[in-house]
Amino acid sequence: MLEHFHRGLKLYQERRWEEAIPCFQEALGINPEDGPSLTFLRRCRAFLLNPPPEDWDGVFELETK
Repeated sequence: MLEHFHRGLKLYQERRWEEAIPCFQEALGINPEDGPSLTFLRRCRAFLLNPPPEDWDGVFELETK
């Protein structure tokens, strides 16, 4: 599972969200309760619809508490 997560995280950091999504889905297939994989999967989907600015430093800012 960690292999899938780490691959997805690398792709996420490279702004390759469409490619990262299957990695996080694969990790969740192994452990459906993996919070980090679910979080990054949701972020990838959000960034596909609304990408961060070009100077994005990888920080995800929460909109709500």
